Parts: sequence; structure tokens; C-alpha cells
Amino acid sequence: MDKRIFWLALGSFAISTEGFVISSLLPDIASDAGISVPLAGSLITAFALAYAIGAPVLATLTGEWDRRRVIFFVIGNIVAALSSSFELLLIARIVMALSSGLFAATAQGTAVALVDDHHRARAIAVVVGGTTVAVAVGAPLGALVAAIAGWRGTFFAIAALGALSGAILWWRLPRGIIGTRLPLKRRLAAALRPGVMPILLTTALALVGAFTVFAFIAPLAIQGGGLSPIALPGMLLAFGVGAVIGNIAGGQAADRFGATRTVAWSLTLSAAMLVTFSLIPTFLPHSIAGPALMAMMVPWGIVGWAFPPAQASRILKIAPDAAPIVLSLNASALYFGVALGAVVGAAVLRFGAPADLGLIAAVFPIVGLGIVLAGRMFARPVAMPAE
Repeated sequence: MDKRIFWLALGSFAISTEGFVISSLLPDIASDAGISVPLAGSLITAFALAYAIGAPVLATLTGEWDRRRVIFFVIGNIVAALSSSFELLLIARIVMALSSGLFAATAQGTAVALVDDHHRARAIAVVVGGTTVAVAVGAPLGALVAAIAGWRGTFFAIAALGALSGAILWWRLPRGIIGTRLPLKRRLAAALRPGVMPILLTTALALVGAFTVFAFIAPLAIQGGGLSPIALPGMLLAFGVGAVIGNIAGGQAADRFGATRTVAWSLTLSAAMLVTFSLIPTFLPHSIAGPALMAMMVPWGIVGWAFPPAQASRILKIAPDAAPIVLSLNASALYFGVALGAVVGAAVLRFGAPADLGLIAAVFPIVGLGIVLAGRMFARPVAMPAE
């Protein structure tokens, strides 16, 4: 295995760490900026929307560039760490989202270009593994850094990681690795294929539900569960452990029991767990609610992260000849869901309490489940009456 692929994985690790640690930083950012936590949640919305819309556009515009020119991420984190206002921080997050989307769109292709045909799957797995490790390790460490050095320290640390991987990739990657230009018209045509749009909508709904809670896990844990802010790294670590297990289990379950069945069970259990996130702080005293919320993070991570590999399997089955396009569309749908989830969660906090987050969030995977079940029903062959 070409060792340069591991530096691509480090880039994925840095990008994903920033994306998942931000929810634990919102209370501190809000306090420093003199704004409410729901308004601080717009940092998640702006990032996700910029990623969802900007990534496919930039991937199209830079499709024939030398891959070394698009391996960058550092500037957004440095601006974020040095930002003197909430508006500047918001702009920095948009820059981070655009660079993150461009990196994600090109890192896998670059990894494939570095190996022979027999090692392509392993090369992609290593790059994607950077994201999984970020959820399990990077986000908790980022939250711990914030607890010690403040939220700016977290952005500086991530910028240092990005600078290290970026510099080494610029130095070590060979010149002349050129991507493939895929016109936006071709991407949109893939979305209009029969069966693709319901899958994209289900992906978005699943992530709306998840991020209605995850984006505001800090106020849920602190106000709803009575936990100290120092407990947030532990909660993210518990979620990350579950995510690693769920990512592996989701792929295996999709192969053994079928991708659609796996997705249906993931949505069902996700809805049940989201409701539980409301029941725990509502009916239990803080002495029990806090530890119970922490304990819920592992199974929630398992159930939630079983969804992506199974959903990817479903969309690939529909359009195997357009795999890169439909997978990028699914990623955009995912980030649209993240953006809307942050908006919904912010609205819940404005008009309700952290304990209400789970009940509202559960509606979205239930609707997604309805779409999946309806798709299965209409896909069944209708028996013709005997003449």
C-alpha cells in the first residue's frame, strides 16, 4: 500500500474532526460571541449547506486540475481560530466547507490513482477510514482540547493537522494526477433516474433527525441531563465507539439481510432512540438522567452509523454505472439533512426546551421509513388475475 494514501486519510481525519466536534463547542462560542446557542447553531447549517451545494460545483469546475492544487483545508480553521466576530467565524466555516467538500471529492480518486487495480478498494477504505477514526477519536479529543485551551485551541489544532497533511501531500504527490470533469447536467440527470430521488430524500430525512439532536447535544447534556461540560468529550467518545461498530455492522447486515431491510431497521431504531433522548431528561432526575444520556450514545452511534453503508449499497444497486455521481449526490443529500437538522434543532430550543429535541427529531426518520416501506410495496410485482 502506497504510504501517501495514509496522508490522504489524515486529511479526511482533520476535516471530519472539525465537522463532528463543532456541536460540543457551540455553548462556548455562543458565550464568547454574546449570542444564543440556537443562533450559534447556524455555524453547522452554513457549513452543511456550503458543503452540499459547493462540493459538486467545485468538483465540476476543478475536475481537470492537477490533484495537488485541490488538497487544502487549513485556511478556514486559521481564520476561525483568529475570528474576532461571529460573522467572520461564519465565513470561515463556509470556507472550510468548500475546501472540505473539494478534498472529499478528490481524495478517493487520488488514492485510486496511486495504486494498482487490485488495491483500489483498500485504498478507498483507508481514506474513508479517516472519517471513522475522526468520529471515534478526533471529535472527543477536539472537545477535550476545547475544555483545556478553549474552542479556538481546537481550531488551531485542526489547522495544524491540515497543514501537516497538506504540506506532505504537496511534496509527495506526483505531478500530473488529473481528475475527470463531470458536468452538473450529468449529475442532475442521475438524480432523476427512477428510484434515486426517494433514496436521496430518505438520506436527508435520516440526517435531519440525527442532527436535530446531535447539533445541540451540549445543551441537552448540560441543561437536560445535568452533566458538566467536561463530560462532553466522553459523550462524543461513546458515540464514536458506537459509530465504528455501526459502520462495520451496517455493511455486513446489508450484505446478509439486504440493504433495504437494514435501512428500515436503522430508521426504526433511530426514531425510538431519539424519543428516548426526550424521555430521559423529562422523567428522570439529573443524577440518573446524565449517566443515562451518556449510556445512550453508544447504541445511538451503532444504529445511526449502520445507515450510511446500507444506504450507499441501495443507491449503487439502482445506478451501478454511475457510482461516483450517485454517491456524491447521496453525500449532498446527507449534508442537506445536517443543515436542516441544525435549523430544526435551533427552532426547538427557541420555542421549547432541550428535552423536546428528541420528540421532534423522531418524526423525520419515521417519515423516511414510510418512504422506504412505500418503495418496497410499489416495487413488488403485482399478481395478474387468472383468466
